[in-house]
Amino acid sequence: MSYQPYPTGGSYQPYPGGGNQMAQRPPQPSSIRNAVLFMYAGAAISALSLILLLAFSGKIKNAIHKALVKANNKLISQGKTPLTANQIHSTEVTLIVVIAIVLLIGVALWVWMAWANGRGRGWARIVATVLFALNTIYLLLSVSRATASVIFIGLGWLCGLGAIIFLWHKNSTAYIKSGTF
Repeated sequence: MSYQPYPTGGSYQPYPGGGNQMAQRPPQPSSIRNAVLFMYAGAAISALSLILLLAFSGKIKNAIHKALVKANNKLISQGKTPLTANQIHSTEVTLIVVIAIVLLIGVALWVWMAWANGRGRGWARIVATVLFALNTIYLLLSVSRATASVIFIGLGWLCGLGAIIFLWHKNSTAYIKSGTF
């Protein structure tokens, strides 16, 4: 039994037409760059919201405390068991921590989407669109509350809108389709 000798001459050419060059991807269009800038702006707004939350956590805790005391008085007037002082304090701290964690996750999502969409990942454009839809629902639910946080939620939503418009621009679509991702 004889075997074919292993080819030792020549160079490996994985693509028809010769050469070891990979197919070149077109340069990143301005629509993708603009979408990424909007996403970084959204991350900055979320980070600023987190900083303000921490800076004003005392005032926020006082507002939560007042609301819980008011709810407690209502429970007492209805003959129900009110919250204890420890439960009120735990609720105040828990709400501040949960809001801080949500804002940190928001910053991480903005940066992750900017990174992935900037590299033309098709899945990232879909994830960013779903996150924008969720942000839209959150904005609609938040508008009924007349607080300063609605301003930051609205600004974040506007950043998301700008990013989505640019992500679905025809130049962005061509760039994303040119990749192998």
